[in-house]
Amino acid sequence: MPDTQVSNLEEHRFPCDRCGADFRFDPAAGHLTCDHCGHHAQIEGIGRHSIAIRELDFDAALAAQLPESEIEETRVLSCPNCAAQVELSGADHAAECPFCATPVVTGTGKHRHIKPKAVLPFALDERTARAAMTDWLGGLWFAPNGLQSYARKGRKLQGIYVPYWTFDADTKSRYTGERGTVYYENQTVMRDGKRQTIKVSKIRWRSASGRVARFFDDVLVLASTSLPKRFTDALQPWDLAALEPYSPAFLAGLRAEGYTVELQSGFAQARHHMDRVIERDVKFDIGGDRQRVHSVATDVDDVTFKHILLPIWLAAYKYRGKTYRFVVNGSTGRVQGERPYSAIKITIAVILGLIIAAGIGYGVAMSQ
Repeated sequence: MPDTQVSNLEEHRFPCDRCGADFRFDPAAGHLTCDHCGHHAQIEGIGRHSIAIRELDFDAALAAQLPESEIEETRVLSCPNCAAQVELSGADHAAECPFCATPVVTGTGKHRHIKPKAVLPFALDERTARAAMTDWLGGLWFAPNGLQSYARKGRKLQGIYVPYWTFDADTKSRYTGERGTVYYENQTVMRDGKRQTIKVSKIRWRSASGRVARFFDDVLVLASTSLPKRFTDALQPWDLAALEPYSPAFLAGLRAEGYTVELQSGFAQARHHMDRVIERDVKFDIGGDRQRVHSVATDVDDVTFKHILLPIWLAAYKYRGKTYRFVVNGSTGRVQGERPYSAIKITIAVILGLIIAAGIGYGVAMSQ
C-alpha cells in the first residue's frame, strides 16, 4: 500500500489516518510513524534540498511589512525560572520546562511571531542520543557517581527544535591603517663580560588604505537565551545545506522553542561576527609582516534573513538540589553540558597524587 502523503499541516499533533493515535517524526526513517499501529506517512517534499529556501527582507521585517503568510500564531508556555518559551500543541495545559526541569502551568495566550522558514530534521533517535550522552558522562572522571547513575536511569531525553536566525548581507568596507615590515639591525651587548653582536628585529611602518568586499551567507545566530551560548556554540558545526523547507510535520512528537532574541538584536550579533571577519580581510589586504588598523567604514546592503529550527536532544536532571543540563546535537551526536564535580573524587585524586609524589621523592632520596 502506498505511503500516506502529509502536507500543509497546521498543528504539531498529527492523527494517524488508520487508528487515530498521534504520529511522531522518526529520525531514523525520515518519516512519520504511528507507535500504536505501526503505520507511517511520508512528509511531502522531504529530501528535496534543491528547493530554494527563500530569504526574507530584513528592512521589511523591521517595518512590520512582511506578508501575513510569513507570520504564525502558536501557544507557548513561558518558564518562570529560565524564561524559555516552548510551543504547546493540542490540548496541553501543563508541562515541565525541558531546559531546567521546572514544573510550569501555562496560562499564556497565543504568541505571534515570524514563521520558521526551514528546519534541519532530527537525524538521531532518542536512544542514540542517550548513548552519546552516557558515553560523554562516562568520560568525566570527577562527575559524581550518583549523577551518572541517575542520568542513565532517568527519563528519556526530550527532542527540542531550537530557534536560530541566519543572515545574508553584501558588505563593502573602506579602511585606513599601516603596513609593518620587519627588518634587522646589528646591536652590541655585553654578556658575561664580553661584547657580543646580536641582530635585533625592528618594524618599519608605512600608511595604507584600501577597500575590501565580502558577501556573507547564512551567518548563524542563536535566537534563544534558554541555554548557555557556550553549550550551543560547542554543538557546531551544523549542516545547513541539509535544511528542509519548514513543515510542522517535522515537529510531530517533538517540541519547538519560540525565539526570544528579536530579529534586530540577532542582526546586531551577526554584525559583530561580520566585523571580525572584515577586520581579518583588511589585515590580509594591508599585507606586510605586521598590520595596524586605524579605521574601517562598512556599507551593508541587501540584508536578508531566515528563521530556522535546529534539532537538539535535551536532558535536565535535578540532583541534590541542583539542575544539570546536557544537550546533544540531533544531527551529529556532539554532546555538551554542565560539568559536575564530585568533591570526594577530587579529594581522593589529590591524596593519591600526594602519595605518589611522596613515593617518588622517597625513591630519589634513597638512590642518592
